[in-house]
Amino acid sequence: MKNNSITDVFFDLDHTLWDFDKNSALTFQKIFEMNALKVNLNHFLEHYKPINLQYWKLFREEKISKEALRFSRLNDAFEAIEVQVEPAMINKLSDDYITHLSSFNHLFENTFEILDYLSASYNLHIITNGFEAVQYKKMSNSKIIHYFKTVTNSEMVGVKKPNPKIFNFALNLAKANVNQSIMIGDCYEADILGAKNIGMDVVLFDVDNKVVDSGVKQIDNLLQLKAFL
Repeated sequence: MKNNSITDVFFDLDHTLWDFDKNSALTFQKIFEMNALKVNLNHFLEHYKPINLQYWKLFREEKISKEALRFSRLNDAFEAIEVQVEPAMINKLSDDYITHLSSFNHLFENTFEILDYLSASYNLHIITNGFEAVQYKKMSNSKIIHYFKTVTNSEMVGVKKPNPKIFNFALNLAKANVNQSIMIGDCYEADILGAKNIGMDVVLFDVDNKVVDSGVKQIDNLLQLKAFL
C-alpha cells in the first residue's frame, strides 16, 4: 500500500544502490594482480565477506577504529585461508583497496529507473556509514550523485547507524519531517531498526530474502518500491 504522506526518501548506499559485493570482488582482483599476490580470489572472498561484516558490526558499535577495521578484516581473511602476508603488505593492500574501490561502479538492477521515477515526486537523500571521501567517489563515478539533495555520512555526525543521532542529523539536514520520510536499506539492524526507532517508515531491500519480519515492508528488486511510493 502506498504511503501518500511521504515527501522525503532516504537510501542507504552500499548493498542497496551500489553493488558492493561485485565492486569489491573486482577491486580485490585488481589489487592482488597489482601487488603480485597469488591468492585464489573466490577462496579469499568466501572467508573475507563474513569477516568484513563482523568487523563492520564492531565499527558500527564504536568498538574498533577505522584503521583497525581496514587492517584486521584483511589480516583475518589471509589467516583463514592460511596465506602469510606481512603487515606492511596488508597496510598497502588496505590503502590500494580504498583507492581503487570506487573505480568499479556496478549498481543494482533498475537503480537508474527507480531513481528517475522517485526523483520526479520526492526529495531523495543518502544516509551511509561508509567513509565520506570513498562514498562521494562511488556516487560521482557511478553517476547517481545528482539525484540526491543531501548526503549524510557517519564521519559528519560522529556516530553510525543505527544510532538515532545520524537519522536525526539527516532529517535536519534535509529539512524533512520524520512522519513524512522513509528509509530504504539492506541492513536490518542499522537501516531498518535504526530508522524505525525514531519513528521513520522503512523498506528493507534484501536481494536474497534472508530476513523475515512480517512487520516490515520488503523488496528484492528496487522497482518494487513503486508499490509503496
